[in-house]
Amino acid sequence: MIPAANISLLWPELPYLDRFEAAAAAGFTAVEVLFPYDTAAKETLRACTANGLELILMNAPPPNYTGGQRGFAAVPDLAVRFRSDVTRAYRFAEALNVRFLHIMTGEASGEQAYQTFVDNLIWAAQRAPKGLTLTIEPLNPVAMPGYFLNDYALARRVLAAVAMPNVALQYDSYHAQMIHGDAVAVYDDYADIIAHVQIGDAPERTTPGSGTVDFKRLFARIADSGYTGWISGEYHPGPKTEDSLNWMKML
Repeated sequence: MIPAANISLLWPELPYLDRFEAAAAAGFTAVEVLFPYDTAAKETLRACTANGLELILMNAPPPNYTGGQRGFAAVPDLAVRFRSDVTRAYRFAEALNVRFLHIMTGEASGEQAYQTFVDNLIWAAQRAPKGLTLTIEPLNPVAMPGYFLNDYALARRVLAAVAMPNVALQYDSYHAQMIHGDAVAVYDDYADIIAHVQIGDAPERTTPGSGTVDFKRLFARIADSGYTGWISGEYHPGPKTEDSLNWMKML
């Protein structure tokens, strides 16, 4: 298990490009950026390279600056826009050598939304750049009211229907705890389809160890499962990010 830093949340007091240096100084070798679209890809790549970092994950679609919802992969009337925006996201992902692209569903419900999501994922997976894995992540209704993918059982159903080798589950301890009440049990139940792990404590997405998630038990179960990928800190760190990184010593 390898620690990674989500620098969209960590070091919030620093300018975006300065966060890469801070992450490297803290001992990270990999980072996530949720929405890197506002900065030229070459500048982000330069910051990674200068600090010996790999950018492993970003989100799709790009932000909606008109104030609309984040994501629409499950919204039946927006399939054309989904394909256009995913194509743009692929250009960024290739330029940044990203490993994982999280596909956001948007607000929707029902069987038509389910089928739209499955169809869009198949379309996207068939056109994804080589080496890129598309991930789907259940988000809890407190943080994201109305979000279509709000349950891990639904995520398994979607992945079974898509049945593509480059589409997998993104697990987040904060969301798992908020949705199902036991992040460790959720990991155990879905370890076979998890490609990437993120951590944050519940109920406020705070520093690991500050809330209701049993991280000692969770990390032990992740290790026992044979997972050897990244464990990415995606949480609100408090006044000083460096003081929130004790979880790295537990891996």
